[in-house]
This record gives sequence, structure tokens and C-alpha cells, in this order.
Amino acid sequence: MVIDYKDIHDFDQKELQDLFLSVEWSSGHFPEKLVVAMKNFETVYTAWDGDKLVGLICAMDDGVMTAYVHYLLVRPEYHHQGIGKRLVELIKERYADYLRIVVVAYNEELDFYQSSGFKKADDASAMFITSLWT
Repeated sequence: MVIDYKDIHDFDQKELQDLFLSVEWSSGHFPEKLVVAMKNFETVYTAWDGDKLVGLICAMDDGVMTAYVHYLLVRPEYHHQGIGKRLVELIKERYADYLRIVVVAYNEELDFYQSSGFKKADDASAMFITSLWT
């Protein structure tokens, strides 16, 4: 299997919906919003197995100092094949001149992100306000 990595922002609703629902993320129920969101992100890298979207990472940035990884997801049947690591590497390459790349990681994701070079903050916690539409 050969995975192709692309820098694109235009998606079909079904591609995004299938990917997001494959990892049970509620945003997959709003594919029309995901299409718009992908167009608005500064950086979007994707992983493809033929014409099947199997992974995605996207980031927002301030143009010079800080980039925020918003989404990183890989279809479960493609886990442990290095796809997530490669997507993170693409982000690290893109933002190599920035002072900081920030990611909010859930506890079960900490090992992955730490193995990718991120360090857990000792003096900070992620905080959220979740919209009613989720």
C-alpha cells in the first residue's frame, strides 16, 4: 500500500464525513461545516490510499510565532502504519521557523504526541467551551 500525502483544502462532504465518523468525532455529523473549515485553515495535509481519504491534519497560525494543530485523525484501520507520524512531520516542517506548535491532546493521545516531539505543559490545562450544536 502506498499512501500519498497532499496539501489541499477542497473536499467533498462525504470524504470528510466518512473520515471524521470513522474515529467517532461528532464534527462528522456536520460535513458542510467541515468543508468550509478546511477551506479556512491555513494548513491542511492529507493522507490518501488511492482515492480514499485516510488521514488529515490541519493547523491555524498567527503568521510568525505560533501554530495550533486543530485536527489530527487517521482512520482506525490505518493506525500503526506511520501515517499520523508523517502528518505531524509535515506540520513540523511547515512551521519549523515558528517559536511554538501547540496541540491539545487527550490523555490517551499523550504518548503519541510525546513520541512526536511534543512536551506536556506542567503549568497549563486545556479548556473548552463546546457549542450546543455538537
